[in-house]
Amino acid sequence: MATAQLTTLSISTRNLVSFQGLRASEAVKFGPSVGHLTVGTGLSQRSFKGLVVKAATIVTPKYTAIKPLGDRVLVKIQIAEEKTGGGILLPTTAQTKPQGGEVVAIGEGKTAGNTKVDLSVKTGNQVVYSKYAGTELEFNGSKHLILKDDDIVGILETDDVKDLKPLNDRVLIKVAEAEEKTAGGLLLTEATKEKPSIGTVIAVGPGTVDEEGKRKPLSLTPGSTVMYSKYAGNDFKGKDGLEYIALRASDVIAILS
Repeated sequence: MATAQLTTLSISTRNLVSFQGLRASEAVKFGPSVGHLTVGTGLSQRSFKGLVVKAATIVTPKYTAIKPLGDRVLVKIQIAEEKTGGGILLPTTAQTKPQGGEVVAIGEGKTAGNTKVDLSVKTGNQVVYSKYAGTELEFNGSKHLILKDDDIVGILETDDVKDLKPLNDRVLIKVAEAEEKTAGGLLLTEATKEKPSIGTVIAVGPGTVDEEGKRKPLSLTPGSTVMYSKYAGNDFKGKDGLEYIALRASDVIAILS
């Protein structure tokens, strides 16, 4: 899981999560002015002392369309925020890395047994995906990502994570608020607060597809209080200032009552 930099080569690395359930569409087309394509492998980035690796693929302008295959999806990545809510300009290192974008092309779907399973998204959907998923491409000044449908966490048509529609086996949970004080009454700073791994289920996906192509509903229901694996899923902050997490149903380890 490394990103490397050589003088002439460049590789972006990242990993993610997927889907199932829609119609294939035509490949997205780009104008003839497209000059190059920068490709990265799907891994999380790390720096190593004395070693930086990057690799780049150059595509000539004659290539003007991308057609994802199978259960893969092409997403145009949203632009990272360059300013805070108060208008303060953020340095590149402080800008929030986007985890969302618009679906611009999809594959033909996949096969489960003898059943053809369409993808869960269609072109035009605004989606949220796992932070380190897919292969990053750059076309005509815009960043894109090719990833599997199972790497897409859910559909989000608003700017508030509370409205996320989870896909497949994903679950959206509102995280319980962290303790403000220690048992002895000392106030805790944000940095020292223990991250809770308990929360309330807000929404659940439709479930996974079995070997016969049939959808298996999840056993979790909205309103349930659950405990989940501490380091699982993708963390988000809602417009209400509360913390949310989207994770796979298999990362939920208990229902509390």
